[in-house]
Amino acid sequence: MLLLSLLTTPLLAQAWEKDHTYKFTVLHTNDHHGRFWNNEHDEYGLAAQKTLVDNLREEIQSHGGSVLLLSGGDINTGVPESDLQDAEPDFRGMNLIGYDAMAIGNHEFDNPLSVLRQQQKWAKFPLLSANIYQKSTGKRLFQPYALFNRKGLKIAVIGLTTDDTAKIGNPEYFTDMEFRKPATEAKEVVEELRAKEKPDVIIAATHMGHYDNGRHGSNAPGDVEMARALPAGYLDMIVGGHSQDPVCMASENVKQANYVPGTPCAPDRQNGTWIVQAHEWGKYVGRADFTFRNGTLTLDHYELIPVNLKHKVKNSDGTESRVYYTQEIAKNPGMVKLLTPFQKKGEAQLGIKIGSVNDHLEGDRSKVRFVQTNLARLILTGQMDRTNADFAVMSGGGVRDSIEQGDITYKDVLKVQPFGNTLVYVDMKGSEVEKYLAVVANKQVDSGAYAQFANVSLVADGTGVSEVKIKGEPLQQDKTYRMATLSFNATGGDGYPVISTLPGYVNTGFVDAEVLKQFIEQNSPLDAAKFAPQGEIVYKK
Repeated sequence: MLLLSLLTTPLLAQAWEKDHTYKFTVLHTNDHHGRFWNNEHDEYGLAAQKTLVDNLREEIQSHGGSVLLLSGGDINTGVPESDLQDAEPDFRGMNLIGYDAMAIGNHEFDNPLSVLRQQQKWAKFPLLSANIYQKSTGKRLFQPYALFNRKGLKIAVIGLTTDDTAKIGNPEYFTDMEFRKPATEAKEVVEELRAKEKPDVIIAATHMGHYDNGRHGSNAPGDVEMARALPAGYLDMIVGGHSQDPVCMASENVKQANYVPGTPCAPDRQNGTWIVQAHEWGKYVGRADFTFRNGTLTLDHYELIPVNLKHKVKNSDGTESRVYYTQEIAKNPGMVKLLTPFQKKGEAQLGIKIGSVNDHLEGDRSKVRFVQTNLARLILTGQMDRTNADFAVMSGGGVRDSIEQGDITYKDVLKVQPFGNTLVYVDMKGSEVEKYLAVVANKQVDSGAYAQFANVSLVADGTGVSEVKIKGEPLQQDKTYRMATLSFNATGGDGYPVISTLPGYVNTGFVDAEVLKQFIEQNSPLDAAKFAPQGEIVYKK
């Protein structure tokens, strides 16, 4: 059990009663990414989460406590059945579980703003962000905070969204939108709350990421940096998301590298602020039990509760089985009834075979952001085929999953490309191509911006490129080349040069996943070896 104390700055006209002990528990999830249904191994899913949260509520309330259930955002994007239905099953499922509020994540903007407005209507809880503004009016686009009364204790929850959103999202959706620095907005909102509402506890529900010791690299600053930037006592707790980590600290400023489900978990603490995050996909429900007495907030206990997570074990006969890390959680019948029609509708659309491949096509995050892969090459080949392009480029972060050997369905394709970007092309002189490649080929490894190429060979040295060849031939400065890419990168996504304003630019209107789907249909059975990189992209430090 974790027993630690945090003294908050005294507030004027406190609502709390002297010498009275208040008990409340914060339950939290983040980075749901469309996982309303359990996976093929019967792990996680909202039906089991509903049972778990119901049981926790009953236990906590029976001991005189109350519950606040928060999400760190990114409900959208990741599972085709959810994507094709604009995450309606996810929001309706969250209603049934009883979420109190969520931070707006960057993937809430993978669709036009009109879709997010519809999701706000489906949700019976507020979607919060204090740092997103409309440029034309200078006003906030979303509710900045929500207030909750838990048995006489006044709790404020502030929403904050990473200011990387405009960079890593689809620029076409952000023409009249501005993402201001979260720490600046948090300070302003806390001071406003103290003056007007005088809450006893202030929590930030964020979608900003947790980076050990504030080392955020090419990402925008996250929760650790914000906690350090604010005056001590401004935030009691940060319920985070975005980096998709189980925030369980091994030592000061260092997370456990390979957290084992069901084992103890110590949250981070920075400048008097507790920071938590529950990995991703509803794999865990985080539980933080607090007491509040005479202005002192104490974290009595913290844990990450696995939601039917399993691990492999070897049987005596040499076969493998999957067993639960902890006890099995039954599925809530009401939730199953609610979600089944959505799941069946999605399966009917997605389960049809569209082709096959004779080997693994690599799309894992640990590969596509570091090295060239055969799946990225396949995607780009399909784009060149549709546009008659000479070469193609895209962010490695746009490849979201692998494709396994065997039959391929549309569902597999949509897992790989879930964002709904459109295919574009541009005609450029060789001199322009060289300048473009000098930028994208030197994007940082281990970031979503890391570039994947097809029909290109080059040497990148950190600042420029040399020995550039297109389709195996040396680049000619005055020759015109056609490049295929996605609307996301063409309009400046991931910091790529904007090419959408060039005279030779065409947006085909074809959706990326549909382009890949058609290429697979027309070229199956696929030979994975045909798309294997041959060392064409060389990096020299």
